[in-house]
Amino acid sequence: MKPRRKNSISSPQAAPEPPMPEDPLMARLSTREAAMPPAMLRVAHFLNRNRVAILTHSAAELAALTGTSDATVIRTVQTLGFQGLAELRQSIAAGIGNSSAPLQHMRQTLDEVGSKEPAAVDIVLDTHADSLAKMREPKAREQIYKAVALLREAERIVIYAAGPSRPLAEYLRLLMGRHGQPAKVIGQGGLGLADELLDLSGRDRLLLLSYGKPYKEVQLVAAEAAIAGIPIVLVTDAPSGKLARAAQAIITARRGRTERVALHGATLIALEALVMGLAVSHHGRTIGTLTRLGHLRSALD
Repeated sequence: MKPRRKNSISSPQAAPEPPMPEDPLMARLSTREAAMPPAMLRVAHFLNRNRVAILTHSAAELAALTGTSDATVIRTVQTLGFQGLAELRQSIAAGIGNSSAPLQHMRQTLDEVGSKEPAAVDIVLDTHADSLAKMREPKAREQIYKAVALLREAERIVIYAAGPSRPLAEYLRLLMGRHGQPAKVIGQGGLGLADELLDLSGRDRLLLLSYGKPYKEVQLVAAEAAIAGIPIVLVTDAPSGKLARAAQAIITARRGRTERVALHGATLIALEALVMGLAVSHHGRTIGTLTRLGHLRSALD
């Protein structure tokens, strides 16, 4: 019996740990705290221990939390070597890490608007105006009309949504219920989704809310719909993606500007347009269900 040949590939050495990124706030505090008066030192230590508060609170709110004034907060930030609270926020956000897309997009949005609150309001209003303008174009309207035509034949509408889209789906289900349209929301992560898919049938129609690269959960939902012969209406910001090829109608609803904070106003408008279209398609059922809703509410007065 031949002796076992030793593996000629040596075990890889453990890679040295990367150096910890510099923490500008802590570094500057350690070199300046000895010269700070007590009130500023109290603010500086609070800021160092409460990084999230820096991102979410104004100077006045930070002052209230530290028992000082907003002027003291600003002076402390400047003494620490930052031009103002906005620059400190950017430094804190940069130090949190780059692994989170929502964080990156919020950071880029904050960089764009700076510390100007009116600019933040304007970017939301202008972004939604742009998105709505695109949805009002003839080709986009035709897709919504097509989606209504597909969904109006449903015995039940199954709405898939996950993450921030889930509350929009629950709102849509509520509206459909008020119009007499049976609807179900699915979108649990992991094994819970399997239970939600058990009762899919060919009498259903699937309304799929999916943005960006589709996860395995949404791919499974689309695959199960195909097996059951269920038409798919896809609401997405990727109308030419892989998932779109499985859909019979595609509504393009942008979630804001590329690599900026996600905004869901366009999605909500598209969903409410679908609800109104379906309400007209089943006029008698809609009026009858809303009449009964009114009677039930009166009984609760």
